[in-house]
Amino acid sequence: MYVLAVIEHGSRRVRILGATPHPTAVWTVQAAKNLVMDLEDAGYRARFMIRDRDGKFPALFDAVLTESGIEIVRSGVRMPRMNSVMERWVQTCRRELLDRTLIWNQRHLLHALHEFEQFYNGHRPHQGIANARPLRSLPAPIADPHKITHLDIRRRDRLGGILHQYEHAA
Repeated sequence: MYVLAVIEHGSRRVRILGATPHPTAVWTVQAAKNLVMDLEDAGYRARFMIRDRDGKFPALFDAVLTESGIEIVRSGVRMPRMNSVMERWVQTCRRELLDRTLIWNQRHLLHALHEFEQFYNGHRPHQGIANARPLRSLPAPIADPHKITHLDIRRRDRLGGILHQYEHAA
């Protein structure tokens, strides 16, 4: 299965665009159109799209993004560090989700990826950006020592216990 995902470098927010066993030019172009519409609906303005030189991205893929004002930057040949933020997400997704899950079919893969997307964007702290979460602001620091000793932290399992989400009940 091939998964098409994008990540915002500034906030580390991930968007899963789709998965398919046989990516075609039509499929990738439609995913680009969906991405542009999602960004416009959310009020975001992307300036650049860093992508690899895979032949699965036709010229029309680049044209759809260029029309919306996004400049295409192709990574160099054999230079994974040029898009290291996305490469790191791929490693994280494999290690934390796909290595621990038996995927049955495309529908199950998309369900698991969308759950991981929500977990990654809403609950998983990112050390590179001061432990912030892409869709939440940093919580206020706890200064009172009595509150630290009586923390009410609740754990919620997602995807049958593969992902654990911790929340402080205020």
